[in-house]
Amino acid sequence: MAEEPKPLLIKRYASRRLYNTETSDYVTLEDIARFIRTGREVQIVDLKSGDDLTRQYLLQIIAEHESRGESVLPTNVLNDLVRSYTSSATSAVPQFLAASFEMFRDSQSKWMEKMNKANPMTGMPGFDALQAQQDAFLKAMTGGIAPPFPTSDAPDADADPQDSDDLDAIKAQLAELQSKLSKLDK
Repeated sequence: MAEEPKPLLIKRYASRRLYNTETSDYVTLEDIARFIRTGREVQIVDLKSGDDLTRQYLLQIIAEHESRGESVLPTNVLNDLVRSYTSSATSAVPQFLAASFEMFRDSQSKWMEKMNKANPMTGMPGFDALQAQQDAFLKAMTGGIAPPFPTSDAPDADADPQDSDDLDAIKAQLAELQSKLSKLDK
């Protein structure tokens, strides 16, 4: 069984500088954000106390992106998050968010797989380089988030009926979780 790679260890010194233990150099918050966007897990610890500061720094990265107008989180979602800290729903919110992002990642993977199958140009010389360039452009324009499903309104003749069933099941689960959250909030 394959072992998951260890997170990239970043140490915070008393001067608040962040030190990459793999490359033996100092890094910025933007460097850490870039590591994460490329799929690396990071762990940030205080050198002196050993405290795990990862959550604090990840929240700071998100806040900086949001303050620069790179909004991913709609205001109503931010309001709901703030409310969740003061309600009995606090314990359900992390699981709900984790499940939602897992479903998003799964559907994003399926979308990319479907797009690769549906594209007859994949066998052309140079197509991989063109696709990589388009992927980089898409990530730059969407902040690394691709749409979870094709944007075409036309029905897909090759569509697997199981995909539709899976989507319906996911929608039902999401509706059920939202219903439970709203009951906990009252």
